[in-house]
Amino acid sequence: MTEQTQPERPPIPSVIHEGLPTQLPDIDPEETLEWLGSFDALVEGRGRDRARYVMLRLLERARESNVGVPALRSTDYINTIPPEREPWFPGDEDIERRIRAFIRWNAAVMVSSANRKGIEVGGHIATYQSSASLYEVGFNHFFRGKDHPGGGDQIYFQGHASPGIYARAFLEGRLDEEQLYRFRQEVQHGQGAGLSSYPHPRLMSDFWEFPTVSMGLTGINSIYQARFNRYLHNRGVKDTSQQRVWAFLGDGEMAEPESLGAIRVAAREELDNLTWVVNCNLQQLDGPVTGNGKIMQELEANFRGAGWNVIKVVWGREWDDLLARDVNGVLVNKMNTTPDGDFQTFSVEDGAYTREHFFGDDERLRKMVEHMTDRQIELLPRGGHDYRKVYAAFDAATKHVGQPTVILAKTIKGWTIDALEGRNATHQMKKLTPEDIKKFRDRLRLPISDRDLERSYEETGAPPFFHPGADSPEIKYMMERRSQLGGSIPRRVERAEPLKLPSDAAYKDIKQGGGKNKVATTMAVVRLLKEWMRDPEIGKRIVPIAPDEYRTFGMDAMFPSAKVYNPGGQQYESVDRKLLLSYKESAQGQMLHEGISEAGALASATAAGSAYSTHGEHMIPFYIFYSMFGFQRTGDSIWAMADQLSRGFLIGATAGRTTLTGEGLQHADGHSPLLAATNPAVVHYDPAFAYEIAHIMKSGLERMYGTGGPHGNGENVIFYLTVYNEPVHQPAEPEGVDVEGILKGLHRVSAAEGDGPKVRLLGSGVGFPWVEKAAEMLREEWGVAADTWSVTSWNELARDAIAAEDWNLLNPAEPKRTAYVTDKLGDGNAPVVAVSDYMTAVPMQIARWVPADYRVLGTDGFGFADTRPAARRYFRVDAESVVVQALQALADAGEIEVDKVVEARTKYRIDDPTAVQGVQQEGGDA
Repeated sequence: MTEQTQPERPPIPSVIHEGLPTQLPDIDPEETLEWLGSFDALVEGRGRDRARYVMLRLLERARESNVGVPALRSTDYINTIPPEREPWFPGDEDIERRIRAFIRWNAAVMVSSANRKGIEVGGHIATYQSSASLYEVGFNHFFRGKDHPGGGDQIYFQGHASPGIYARAFLEGRLDEEQLYRFRQEVQHGQGAGLSSYPHPRLMSDFWEFPTVSMGLTGINSIYQARFNRYLHNRGVKDTSQQRVWAFLGDGEMAEPESLGAIRVAAREELDNLTWVVNCNLQQLDGPVTGNGKIMQELEANFRGAGWNVIKVVWGREWDDLLARDVNGVLVNKMNTTPDGDFQTFSVEDGAYTREHFFGDDERLRKMVEHMTDRQIELLPRGGHDYRKVYAAFDAATKHVGQPTVILAKTIKGWTIDALEGRNATHQMKKLTPEDIKKFRDRLRLPISDRDLERSYEETGAPPFFHPGADSPEIKYMMERRSQLGGSIPRRVERAEPLKLPSDAAYKDIKQGGGKNKVATTMAVVRLLKEWMRDPEIGKRIVPIAPDEYRTFGMDAMFPSAKVYNPGGQQYESVDRKLLLSYKESAQGQMLHEGISEAGALASATAAGSAYSTHGEHMIPFYIFYSMFGFQRTGDSIWAMADQLSRGFLIGATAGRTTLTGEGLQHADGHSPLLAATNPAVVHYDPAFAYEIAHIMKSGLERMYGTGGPHGNGENVIFYLTVYNEPVHQPAEPEGVDVEGILKGLHRVSAAEGDGPKVRLLGSGVGFPWVEKAAEMLREEWGVAADTWSVTSWNELARDAIAAEDWNLLNPAEPKRTAYVTDKLGDGNAPVVAVSDYMTAVPMQIARWVPADYRVLGTDGFGFADTRPAARRYFRVDAESVVVQALQALADAGEIEVDKVVEARTKYRIDDPTAVQGVQQEGGDA
């Protein structure tokens, strides 16, 4: 291609509905003009009302004829609030502009400094520059802090905008210059001496309140936080009527399923305590969000269709005069039909280009701007950068009743930094050159000389931070505004009063076992939960949560008493109203029923588990779910829950790969303990007995809601229990039971009987009965004596062992520490055979610390549908397989002849699932 020949530009789609280009070519332009002419004549001759009626009839007929026409859920591409409806702006706009300039500068310098030679730890400059006005309107006029009489707002700051939030905290005196220089350097200068990259409460527990950088989670978590606020209010736990949830998201972020996946929940429950602010800078990480369409219109259609109040902030005040001149609608039409890709191009081109390509193709448009210079056209601003337009939107949102509100604010990514503004690569640009910095300084009108810049580069390799002084008008102004609004934010505080936990009497019944009846461990957990809910101290603080599975887990008995939470109450007669256990909803209901949404249930658990800090009220989430759909489906959310320092119980019911076999492959959990092990905050247990459950759950309450932990107000951990739907014999708690062993992960249930060769059999969860039966078979059929051990936590045993080795590494001159599992199993040479209903990698976590020959059986591979005996024979984890493995270990050790192993393998047919086709299973599939 030569310089003289340019590629032909594809025609801009002339029709864009709700942000989406139709992509349909006009195959008969003359006919199209006739139709449009007819419509114009109808409007002119019969008026808009008649035209509207005819259009509605045409849409109706189109649907009757199966012609797909989208519903019109978007408005013109202009501000929702017209100039005449804008409220009076109460602030000092000039001072606030200067404050904004100071923060913009420090935010950009912080990131650029973090990428000086030898450091280069990354960061993002452009996001905050586009959203500075959005945040500053909130900080100065709307965001209520923790000391506000109403309790303060909950604010989800966009993760990539964190430099701007740090920069404001620096001006307020909450952070010092040294900390800003240590952005993204959290340990090399000493623990806590630097700043985390994004909002991470676990890393900066006095500062950040909500982790937001895992994109999409802000949306769903903020919705369920606002809903939980109403839950607390309706149940009389706390008055949250003056608290608002604000969530800041990016338009590219809205592509994440979690961002839009729960918006109907917010509308259905009329969460007018929730405001989303979507920073529509039209760019994602690599390029335009939707170059051929209009993302603001698309989002407006989505939110309006879901029942939200939508406020668009598209244009700054300089456009008001032009729109007032638009008597024939030609400007609005041009705005409606110009795709985002062109608007991005206009943001980086000069005024002459915009005059030619935006205003130039229609004489009426050209005439509209003939009085303006090219520079004035170039400076026509987007609405998200206009303080008054943003203030009007925030003000309207806080006064709107009956619906959640989303504010769609159009901005430019990298705004005010010439080197970054509107560029496709702006998100990845981490450093500013000295020349870029000077232009940036000049545009912000900061009193920093060239010599000051040069000196700073010489001394630090980066530009200087700027602070006007604590006595400057700007700092006094911003501090006064924050004082009026309830103090500085973000700020995380823990002010919940300690709970009085249940006495030992609460655990008496469950420790007695099931007698002659077989009981599934799921039922044992639910039984204890009911006991807790009757407790006068903690009962009302329990928050049962399930994704449409209460009946599956035998919790329907709670419906009549605890009731399902519904802010509208129950306005219908339940189909089972005449039954004793009928389904009941109430505005004061205790049970959160999330429908088929594990993501929503986890968001509720996060909100409840962090209420001790967000609201100063301890709440105890008890989220029960199919274990397969916990860590596998919502692992990212659980990670964010841990980052938010939430506490509570996650109950992975119908756990294991062979207990739910009728459901098939995607319901068969053989790996959730491994996924749980990757989260440092999660304490996983796989109990076999009801009495183990009693001690484990009691320990969970004490650790999370007692007076332990580093600050005396509990530990920031999450207890995860895997429990099963298979009824098994539940013995009463033995006299002198090893409670320490239960909590640390391993205790002996029975000692070897007899004088023959010895083995040690380890089993967890539903696998322990296989070990128990195998010990009996070994004794009676093969003359082998076997210890049986219940492993309540493979994960905790592995963590303890790793911690012991780490201590030895750091303390080489001290007496060596040994792993708990090593001490527990002792010095004997008897082989150890371990089995669980999980893949072999779960028990293999402790292999290096087992002081003997260690053999592992597990359920590696995909699950399938069949009976439990068939599945266990297929995976070779049943009692017969344990027997053969134990004999093999003894043969390898020279304790028995290998012929016995061959005999056992042949006798039991452990490789043949058809051998157990006549064996019946107990208990239903789910």
